[in-house]
Amino acid sequence: MAKLAFLGLGVMGYPMAGHLQSDGHDVTVFNRTSAKAEKWVAEHGGTSGATPFEAAQGAEMVLACVGNDDDLRAVCLGERGAFAAMAPGSIFVDHTTVSAAVTRELHDKAADLGIAFVDAPVSGGQAGAENGALSIMCGGAEESYAAAEVVVAPYAKLCRRLGDSGAGQMTKMCNQIAIAGLVQGLSEALHFAQKAGLDGRSVVEVISQGAAGSWQMSNRYETMLEDHFDHGFAVDWMRKDLGICLDAADENGASLPVTALVDQFYKDVQKLGGGRWDTSSLLKRLQTTG
Repeated sequence: MAKLAFLGLGVMGYPMAGHLQSDGHDVTVFNRTSAKAEKWVAEHGGTSGATPFEAAQGAEMVLACVGNDDDLRAVCLGERGAFAAMAPGSIFVDHTTVSAAVTRELHDKAADLGIAFVDAPVSGGQAGAENGALSIMCGGAEESYAAAEVVVAPYAKLCRRLGDSGAGQMTKMCNQIAIAGLVQGLSEALHFAQKAGLDGRSVVEVISQGAAGSWQMSNRYETMLEDHFDHGFAVDWMRKDLGICLDAADENGASLPVTALVDQFYKDVQKLGGGRWDTSSLLKRLQTTG
């Protein structure tokens, strides 16, 4: 059993922190909206802190899953931030999808305080978090990663170290780049099937068993055909992530023409009022525009 803090109880963090408490750890949670933290404690046990500082006091490891770069800085830095409460030798594990720049920044600030920093973004969505089946891609020192790997095991289907600090975030960018193209391709295939007068379900039943099969096809085609997008990973979040990918590509010289195009397609979905729709709503854009 370890004394842990978990910062951020959104759709991902809430069940992830719950898995840690269920695994026998002593978990103190923090959430910007205190009512969510109180609800978590009532459901899972453990305790809550009014600030990241209070939650992190005495913790051997602090884990975070918040919204973006600014949110992560807010929970880490300042007098009320977690770093101010963490002891030398403790470990900060960041599950947020953020830029490589803020990862490097916070890694260096943590190192100055004797705190280890592991970037550990996740893939698998809300269902993966709830079912303990996330893919976790990590960057950081080998010893720090090894300690984090043991703790996050209750919600990990797969956990891997890809390299030094920032490697986890770079791998998550690869994940989002791949998803963007896959979802657009699936949307176009279903749109084409509809225009051709084919039964979408029958089409997917056949093509999903061949080279066209994917997680997106298996898990999203039914809701796409039902015109149901009020679930899953929001378009607003995907645009945030793709912006991170495109900024990083500008820095390292990678060419991402399809990613840039799909990012603009998601912008069209936002204009339709679908900022909180699932990323599979790219089909809705095709149906609306064509």
